[in-house]
Amino acid sequence: MRQAQTLNEAQLRRVIHYCRSRRHPIRDETIILVSFYAGLRAKEIAALTVGNIFDEDGAVRTQFILSAQQSKGGQTRTVYLNQRLRKALREYGDYIRLADPQRALFASQKGGHFSANTMCQLFLDIYKAIGLKDASSHSGRRTYITRLANKGVGVRLLAALAGHSHISTTQRYIDVNSEQLSEAVELL
Repeated sequence: MRQAQTLNEAQLRRVIHYCRSRRHPIRDETIILVSFYAGLRAKEIAALTVGNIFDEDGAVRTQFILSAQQSKGGQTRTVYLNQRLRKALREYGDYIRLADPQRALFASQKGGHFSANTMCQLFLDIYKAIGLKDASSHSGRRTYITRLANKGVGVRLLAALAGHSHISTTQRYIDVNSEQLSEAVELL
């Protein structure tokens, strides 16, 4: 099976720009940003609740616990939110009701949680619309891990951030291309 395409900054900007033209622009853009800046799987994004992201006062958390039911493999893990993602989530919070912490963070057309499959389809629809035929719901996750690796984050930290039990799994996520190889030899 082919791995999901990693996206460069220009491609990510195109995705975000396209999301802004969709029926649910703020929701869809925020879903994309959660994928790229928290490295969550589609299943995990679909399972997020308001209480995962927002505290009792409506402030965006800096980190939260993804429960065993929400994650792959039935293991809990801590998810850390960077400043850019927290800013986007604050803006998204202005458009949703924060009163019920158990409410789906990203409501589907029917108002409840997305299913994992429907969330995957949302990603595919967005990527297909802008011509990214090899991108999938895992593209944000692969891009997240690859970008951190390119900035020198060690594979053990990457595995912890990704919720992988084995670093060999994490290593398969890291994309290597000719531009990176060229830049690496210039470090000498």
